[in-house]
Amino acid sequence: MDTNHNYFILALQLLGSLGLLIYGMKMMSEALQKMAGPQLRHILAKMTTNRVTGMLTGALVTCAVQSSSATTVMTVSFVSAGLLTLAQAISVIMGANIGTTLTAWIMSLGYNVDLTSIVYPFFLIGIVLIYRKRQRNVGDFLFGTAFLFLALVMLSGAGKAMDLEHNGDVISFFASFDTSSHLTILAFLAIGTLITCIVQSSAAVMAITILLCSTGVLPIHLGIALVMGENIGTTATANLVALGANTQARRAALAHLLFNVFGVIWVLIVFYPFVNMVCRLVGYDAAASGQATKLPVVLSMFHTCFNVINTAILIGLVPQMERVVCRLLPEKKEQPQKEEFRLRYIQSNIVQTPEIAVLQAQKETAAFGQRVVETFGMVRTLFQETDPKRFKELFSQIENEEDITDKLETEIARYLEQVSNGHLSDQTKKKIRQMMREISELESVGDACYKLAKTIDRKQESGKAFVKHQNEQLQAFMTLCERALRQMNTVMHGHRSDHDIQETYRMEKDINQMRKRLKEENVFAVNDHEYDYSVGTLYMDMINELEKLGDYVVNVVEARFGK
Repeated sequence: MDTNHNYFILALQLLGSLGLLIYGMKMMSEALQKMAGPQLRHILAKMTTNRVTGMLTGALVTCAVQSSSATTVMTVSFVSAGLLTLAQAISVIMGANIGTTLTAWIMSLGYNVDLTSIVYPFFLIGIVLIYRKRQRNVGDFLFGTAFLFLALVMLSGAGKAMDLEHNGDVISFFASFDTSSHLTILAFLAIGTLITCIVQSSAAVMAITILLCSTGVLPIHLGIALVMGENIGTTATANLVALGANTQARRAALAHLLFNVFGVIWVLIVFYPFVNMVCRLVGYDAAASGQATKLPVVLSMFHTCFNVINTAILIGLVPQMERVVCRLLPEKKEQPQKEEFRLRYIQSNIVQTPEIAVLQAQKETAAFGQRVVETFGMVRTLFQETDPKRFKELFSQIENEEDITDKLETEIARYLEQVSNGHLSDQTKKKIRQMMREISELESVGDACYKLAKTIDRKQESGKAFVKHQNEQLQAFMTLCERALRQMNTVMHGHRSDHDIQETYRMEKDINQMRKRLKEENVFAVNDHEYDYSVGTLYMDMINELEKLGDYVVNVVEARFGK
């Protein structure tokens, strides 16, 4: 009974240590991404001019954030947002696989070096920095690192306490597997893949594998098979993320899977010679006794050699990989009506860092702006349309667009609310507030377009017609508003530093002056009986709505500039 109780406590310690390990890596990764959020975005977007720089960028970013999943999710997001091409994404993903090998080396260090002396100072410095708000992200990083190292110490302690190397049942269980059989290797490879897919953490599987190998109970060949499985299983994260994304993003995630599957296939072909080569590199002799402490190093070296050689083989075949994934996932021809209701850049199922989430929301907001500009173009066409059937179809289309703008505002706002629930920097909070205001004002522009269309429809139904002067003035007013909308669109798609808000203010001034002039002219025209009062009312309704639209445009631009 005491023995069972001890094993239960040790099992809890083992699982708790794994949980702490995953949490520590997550905390450390997120803190690094927050500290270098904008820089990471610019690095991934700009330092991918060719496949080699893309690969190096992926490796460096993954080493920095200590998570290949974070890098691949960012890459899939950037492909979805149109910031990276598929070829660039494939090279970044290759580099991410090399970068993630650093994690294995850190873990092997934890099993060979006492990290306790590092843990406590990290906790102390970390908590001081957390309470100093400006250095909070640095404090979070130190806390995450301390949790990671503490988890490794606890895992090592749990492994020693379990005393597996003297447990006859465990030894005989693993000894029952024929390590010289490829079927056994395939079985353990499948187990490693399955466990990694379930726990969604290659680090946890690597930690368990290193623990079992360090005690000497798990033969090195089986441990390496688990590591190979973990390489395939870790691709599940990116593929799950890409399920709700566009075709290009799904292709990038599929390329990640194909890259690792290809590597596993060629390693299986030369499995035993390759493992022997790795063992010789670290000076491990399976026949010699007392060398179990070298096994974590063997696993780390295998992981590194596997990913480096696999990348070296495939880096020159990126165009071919691109063609393969394009054939496996051809572009689907969707009906335009369905496509209109789909957000272009935001995938709500993707768990992101705030910087990437804000980037995607900015892209979506800019697309929203482009949409209302196009809707205003429909209003101008409607104003000139004389064919009743075509008029009715166009009015129905504008009505549909107004409904879509309502949905866009709701969906983007909901997404930004989700992002704002996380721990954000003051700069990111400000960006979110600005975008909340932008989408609200853009929805108002959409409403103004619909109200203009309804006024034109009322005129059509009444059988009234504007005189030549009214038509000319309204066309001139619409041209002025369209210029303001296009300027707004240019500002939303570019960097604020490249634009001058005074240009928008000048246009607003012109719009206000024109409204004032046309209002005065309308009073005199009605009094002089150039047209009747009802026509003058319809005329002024359009003028007032166009002036309001101009105000909404200014509000969008001011929100973009943080005014």
